[in-house]
Amino acid sequence: MTARDILTALVGFPTVSSGTNLPLIDWVETYLTDLGIQAHRMPKADDPTKAAIFCSVGPDVEGGVVLSGHTDVVPVEGQDWTSDPFTVTERDGKLYGRGTCDMKGFDALALHALQAALKADLKRPLQVALSFDEEVGCAGAPPLIEAMQAAGLPKAELAIIGEPSMMKCVTGHKGSSGFDVHVTGFEVHSSLMHEGVNAIMEAARLIDWANRENDAIRAETPGAMGAIFTPPFTTVHIGMISGGTAHNITAGDCHFAIDWRFTPDDDREARMAAFKAEVARIETDMKAIAPSAGITLTPMFDVPPLAPENDGPAERLIRGITGDNASHVVSYGTEAGHFQSAGYSAAVCGPGDIAQAHQADEFITIEQMDAGEAFLARVIEQLCQ
Repeated sequence: MTARDILTALVGFPTVSSGTNLPLIDWVETYLTDLGIQAHRMPKADDPTKAAIFCSVGPDVEGGVVLSGHTDVVPVEGQDWTSDPFTVTERDGKLYGRGTCDMKGFDALALHALQAALKADLKRPLQVALSFDEEVGCAGAPPLIEAMQAAGLPKAELAIIGEPSMMKCVTGHKGSSGFDVHVTGFEVHSSLMHEGVNAIMEAARLIDWANRENDAIRAETPGAMGAIFTPPFTTVHIGMISGGTAHNITAGDCHFAIDWRFTPDDDREARMAAFKAEVARIETDMKAIAPSAGITLTPMFDVPPLAPENDGPAERLIRGITGDNASHVVSYGTEAGHFQSAGYSAAVCGPGDIAQAHQADEFITIEQMDAGEAFLARVIEQLCQ
């Protein structure tokens, strides 16, 4: 199969994060088995409708390369597509379809590279790892990495995460954490609001705290590592809020989501502790009026940052192949931080432009697919040395 054949098959599975990815995993498992490669399937612990898959080709020695991708995509509802989002459509040198750019294009290239790896005289293994739930907080990467180690795969030296970077070497990104916040108030008629607890107005105190926290962070002098990012500091963000039942009733409930994007050198624990302290302070005042009132924090995601490595193996390999010696860091998160935290050298390098990700009429250019295929051919050459 060509990489284009594989891409067509992968895009044909509507693996939106809210649904199953098992048909795609079944297809990949069959593809690997037909090549004579042992496929390791890892079901999601609390959801039998999702699974990850990984494999290794080459000698059973450490020091190889992991090609890391994810199988889930974002929804298409509400977007104005000019062609079927789950059918690869070629127009003007571009391949349109949900996930062509983010990131089934790289997944297809990685799976296609296994065909060449089987014929090569590898001295170190080539491994492919495809996760679930990346688009909802990179939640599938940690159990996948643990499963790779538990399965006895030889520990690779480095991981290349193929998120769209126009084949540039991205060596750093911010980390992120977030909570779903549920503020429980005490309902009374608004004319007697002093006897009640308005969940929306109490939530507003936390939102005001977030604004003040952003102002304080921006006033700080960025650290050496933080200074290379845009913006060069940690940010706190609230993008959704809901609550209340009527304009003349103190709101009994309010929900909002809050998240941080941390620079790699920031003190994540201190930032989170400051928020929790503010939650506790506000909650104490609420309970003084109505003991049933309170604030519940439910963790949503926790993505570690990718810290630039000093001449790390992943960066060295990618730069040696691409010739890209410029410095590239991004403010969005990837699974690279999880691989780095697990002891792999890690960097991001993949075909396509992140500006196309999650958009209507998402596409990847044929030129970028060709560049990715040539890049992975050179990775295999390196593994033969």
